[in-house]
Amino acid sequence: MTPNELGVTTLVTVLKTVTLLLGGAITYYTYEAYLRTRSRSLQLLGVGFGVVTVGALTAGIVDRFLHVQPMLALAVESAFTAVGFAVILYSLYVQE
Repeated sequence: MTPNELGVTTLVTVLKTVTLLLGGAITYYTYEAYLRTRSRSLQLLGVGFGVVTVGALTAGIVDRFLHVQPMLALAVESAFTAVGFAVILYSLYVQE
């Protein structure tokens, strides 16, 4: 691995960690808000952010530990992101 590749790998790892921490915090606080209000839209919003966050984590695991083509990890992350955003969008339209 070249120094440039190592730098990019480190940067991606740091950014994925930040994504995981921020996504986890958003999911947690959305869940806390749901428990206070019992709002279906908040519940779905938390699920959507949780799916996006788990997708970032899963893609990182697939890329780093399963030693598959990087495009597969990108496809996994993209699928989770699409499903998560669909749930987030749906949460904005749910009638209480």
